[in-house]
Amino acid sequence: MVTSYTPQIEDLWFKESMLSDPETMSYNHAWGGTIPFPEDKWSAWYELWIVNHENQRYYRYLKDDAGNFVGEIAYHSDNELGVYVANVIIYAPFRNKGYGGAGLDLLCLAAKENGLQALYDNMAIDNPALSLFLKHGFTEDYRDDDIIMLKKEL
Repeated sequence: MVTSYTPQIEDLWFKESMLSDPETMSYNHAWGGTIPFPEDKWSAWYELWIVNHENQRYYRYLKDDAGNFVGEIAYHSDNELGVYVANVIIYAPFRNKGYGGAGLDLLCLAAKENGLQALYDNMAIDNPALSLFLKHGFTEDYRDDDIIMLKKEL
């Protein structure tokens, strides 16, 4: 149904498309919505996330059976929180087809294979992806007025 794929630098047009799409980034309204990712930033980003990730970052695209890029999965070490934070974004035209759950499962499997004990995600209180994470084994660790911190033991 969906597979993970390590993007090449020339594939980052897809990340740029997702981050600039208001519908795809609607979940991010609490933090400003869309995010600029111009081509002149690709090389430095790629070096940090793909080439020299230092086991602190993991990033993959999700591809459907037809070979289309449908989203991204990632995690990174958050030094301030002292945890690894998950990220799953499904491009809006491909939502509600099961890719989010499949991608989250692939991300958790990769994190476990890479030696992580747990993954976290801090999402806005009104983020519609909350139910997806709960269905895939995450539990609420804590909440405040702005975020819900989710956790999954791997």
